Amino acid sequence: MTVWDDASVLEGTRRMLDRRARLIEDGERMIGWKLAFGAPERLRQFGLTGPLVGFLAESNAKSSGAAVSCQGWVHPVAEPEIAVYLGKDVDEPDRVAESISGLGAAIELADVDPPPEDLGAVLEGNIFHRAVILDQPAHSRAGGSVAGMRARIANNGTEIADTADLEALTGNLVSILGHTSRLLQSAGARLRAGEVVIAGSIVPPIPVRPGDEITFELVPLSPISVTV
Repeated sequence: MTVWDDASVLEGTRRMLDRRARLIEDGERMIGWKLAFGAPERLRQFGLTGPLVGFLAESNAKSSGAAVSCQGWVHPVAEPEIAVYLGKDVDEPDRVAESISGLGAAIELADVDPPPEDLGAVLEGNIFHRAVILDQPAHSRAGGSVAGMRARIANNGTEIADTADLEALTGNLVSILGHTSRLLQSAGARLRAGEVVIAGSIVPPIPVRPGDEITFELVPLSPISVTV
C-alpha cells in the first residue's frame, strides 16, 4: 500500500490542506512543508511507503537562538532536521533534484498529543507541529546530496548525538521529496519555488522541558539553537 492510496491518509491530507487554505485566507503566509512518520519503524507500524506531509506557516518560523515556550504542552519534543530549499517548481516528481537549490539545518518543535494512532486526525492537526527554527541554506548543496555532512546535537551543552548517517530515519532526501510531490499533487497541491521542506528528524525525537537549550550543528554549516 502506498501512502497516497491510503484513504485515511489522503483524506487527512486534504483536510490539512483545507486548514492551510483557511489560514491563508486569514492572512497567514506559508513558507513550505514538513515531513513526518518517515522512519522505518513508523512506516512498518502504519503500513506506509513514505512520510506524511504537513505545512509550515511563517508565524511559526523562528531564527536561531530564539526562545519558544513549551509551557502547557503535553509531550514537547525537539527534532533536528535537514531543510531542503526549492529554487524551482517541482513539475515532475522523478526530477525533483533539479529543483533543490540548497540544504540547511532546522529544528522542529512538536507537541505529540494525542498519541499517533489515527493518521487522519494527526494530519488534520498538522502532525503535532508547533515551531521551526531555520537558518540560511547552503547553496553548495544544490541537488540534495548530504555526502560528507555530519550531525552533532547537544542538550544544555551536553552532546547527545553525533552521526554521519543523516538519511537513516528519513530516507533519501531526493526520493522522499519526489514522494511528497506525488502526495501533494494527488490532493490538489504542489511543491513550489521558494518553499522549504523539513525532511523529518534525523535522530529519534528529543523530549524537552522548559529551560532546555537544543543545539544542532549540521557540519560543515554553522550551528543553530533554540531554548524552550
